[in-house]
Amino acid sequence: MSIRHGLLALLERGPRYGSQLRTEFESRTGSTWPLNVGQVYTTLARLERDGLVAPDGEDAAGHTLYAITDTGRTELREWYERPVDRANPPRDELSIKLAMAVGAPGVDIRAVIQSQRHATIRAMQDYTRLKATALAAVESGQSRERDDVAWLLVLEQLIFQTEAEARWLDHCEARLVRLSLPAERRASAPEPPQAAAETTAPTTTDRPRTARTRRA
Repeated sequence: MSIRHGLLALLERGPRYGSQLRTEFESRTGSTWPLNVGQVYTTLARLERDGLVAPDGEDAAGHTLYAITDTGRTELREWYERPVDRANPPRDELSIKLAMAVGAPGVDIRAVIQSQRHATIRAMQDYTRLKATALAAVESGQSRERDDVAWLLVLEQLIFQTEAEARWLDHCEARLVRLSLPAERRASAPEPPQAAAETTAPTTTDRPRTARTRRA
């Protein structure tokens, strides 16, 4: 996750100090990826070193304020326009766990899959409940719309991610069952469904509706 660019995006709205940036970052993402003040100030120091931000005086309480520079605005625009690189995906603990469990002595990999499936489905249910709350807040018009819409988008990404994970676990179990069959039966057994074929695009009803879109 790019904390660096997230802080630049917040600073584009005006000068801010470290703990203020942390609070606004967590508000925008629903504290899905919590930050500590040390992370924020370390990142600000690097941004200042790279000429992307600069100190901008102090507020009334004596907090050092930081402001985005023209170079920082250029970097931020390029980040928005640049697709996220998937050439080097981040390490995924579940994928590594299943890879290591294959053939491991004393490990029932199907039990590992079943346990994870229960946890994944519980997480998906929790995210779905949070989405209903966030959507109600946005549609009621009684919330800070910018932050609630941002949190809604994050929640929907988490829901799609857990749905995909549950389908992948089903695929893994079916694959293991098929590979455990004798060779002659394996040749006639159907292939497990491919994840790419099962991916479901968000429907119109899944999209967050703001007061602005309702007026349209």
